[in-house]
Amino acid sequence: MPKIVIVYHSGYGHTKKVAEAVLTGAHEAGAHTQLIAVGDLDDAGWAELDAADAIIFGAPTYMGGPSADFKKFADASSKQWFAQKWKDKIAAGFTNSATMNGDKFSTIQYFVTLAMQHSMIWAGTGMMPSNTKAATRNDLNFVGGFTGLLAQSPADASPEEAPPPGDLETARTFGARVAAVTARWIAG
Repeated sequence: MPKIVIVYHSGYGHTKKVAEAVLTGAHEAGAHTQLIAVGDLDDAGWAELDAADAIIFGAPTYMGGPSADFKKFADASSKQWFAQKWKDKIAAGFTNSATMNGDKFSTIQYFVTLAMQHSMIWAGTGMMPSNTKAATRNDLNFVGGFTGLLAQSPADASPEEAPPPGDLETARTFGARVAAVTARWIAG
């Protein structure tokens, strides 16, 4: 059973909902899962990250990149980087913002770079986008992420209203994919 830790920041609660959906998908796929908010990270949390088989990064996209709280976590991971404690772990990532695009890819690219600095193995969504005329907002991967999971929550929507069900189902499916990739990786 792979051990997956989702480490995330959520400014208003929307990204936390995405993190919880990713967690559900990974858990349903048979992984031992844990959710850690970057603001709650303590020595035990760092130990959990070090012991994980996979780490999924999550943050809202603010001003074209990950939130400052997530960046603070990334900077603090330099001790793990120096000792290469996350080398050869699976890595993946997700982001959420108010607009459909909002430069979300910049946040995903930041996560990829962070993972590569740590010598991790990146896993994308493995999903085709919903890009036909018949597609609806609640179809899987409507926002169209390949490198990482992309979700959207309107700026005036509460966490109870958004992200929409399709994005949360995409997040659940993404969590299951990361669990499957991790299980294959650790099985050798």
